[in-house]
Formats: sequence, structure tokens, C-alpha cells
Amino acid sequence: MSRPHDMGGRFGDGAVIPEPETPVFHIDWHPRALALTLACGALGKWNIDVSRHARESLSPTDYARFSYYEKWMAGLADLLAETGLVSREELSGQAPVQSGTSDRMLTADRVAGVLATGGPADRPSDIAQQFAPGDAVITRRKNGNRLVDGGHTRLPAYAAGARGRILRFHGTHILPDSSAHHLGDAAEPLYAVAFPASELWTHPEHPGDEVVLDLWQSYLEVAP
Repeated sequence: MSRPHDMGGRFGDGAVIPEPETPVFHIDWHPRALALTLACGALGKWNIDVSRHARESLSPTDYARFSYYEKWMAGLADLLAETGLVSREELSGQAPVQSGTSDRMLTADRVAGVLATGGPADRPSDIAQQFAPGDAVITRRKNGNRLVDGGHTRLPAYAAGARGRILRFHGTHILPDSSAHHLGDAAEPLYAVAFPASELWTHPEHPGDEVVLDLWQSYLEVAP
């Protein structure tokens, strides 16, 4: 599967235009899209990695033409249908919605607490820490998911095969490559890795700049 969402460092998509932080939402349906995504996520049928993969799995044509929140809603619709929470007939308005999940409904009074609690991804792991701050590493030359063909991964294409140094050890955390496909937590060591801009791009505007990525141990190898 192609990866139309993996756009970091790619040329030809135009300049990145920073937007002011206010207003947070630009169209009146955007906050409703966020609220619906949070409410459905609270039903416990999927995790954040599964939801990310759902958006990434949109057809390349749709991914390119959809706005940010349109991607969210399209991915959510697919998840609702896949988990049986809502049928495709219900989604299209051809049948009345008959939900059996009212006992897990995220009510307005619970939203602040749920958001404040968050969803920590640190987990115990039997995999030993291999690297320490200052160690030179190189990322896998191919950034694809090793468990699932075309699957979710947090190693961006622009950093594949790049040489960097370990900046910090974060502990052991859920591996998204596994979690996104209901294969279990598969927790492993997670590191902050610093890469010189000159290592990532042929003609960086500021060669001395660094890009810091949080990367799992299975993405990394000892640099020669």
C-alpha cells in the first residue's frame, strides 16, 4: 500500500503556512467532529494507534482531497462500521441508528476529566534497553511495518536509513506497529533520537539544525 500520509520532508507539496492559534476551529462543524471522535473513542473499541491507521488507510485520492477533520470523520466512519457499532446503512441514513452502548456514553461532565487523565502508553517490557544517551544509531533503511504489510509505523520515510544519536531514553512503551493491528502492546524501549538536518535532506536551509524523533528500539541499529 502506498503511504500518502507520510509527507514529512517531502518536496512538491507547497510551503507550510503557519496559522494563528486562535480561533482554534475555523468552521462550525470542526468542534463537533472532535467531540464525536472523543465520544466514540471512549466506547473502548479501538486505541489511538488503530484510529491513526484508519485515517492512513483512506484511499490516496480521498486522503489528498480531504481536509484535516474530513480525514478524521472518514476514518471514524470506517471504524464504526468495522466494529459493528454502526452499520453502513445507519451511517448512510438508510436505517435508524440502534446503539447498544449507552452505558459507556461520554457525557459532557466527564470530558474534562477524561482529557486530563489521557492515555499513558508506558508499559513493562521484557526487552532490554540497548542504547544509552550519546550512542550513535542508524534507522532501518526501509520504514515499513515488519509485522503487517502496509501497516502502521511511526518511523517516517524521510528518516529511514539516517544516522543520529540517542538523546534520551523514555522507558518502555507500546509499539504502534503492533498495537494498531490488534496484535498486543509489544512494548519495547523508546528513545528520543537527534538527527542533523544535513543527514535528512540534501540541501537543508540550516545544516546545523537538528530534528528530534521519538523512535522505538526495533527501528534502530548500532551505527557503524
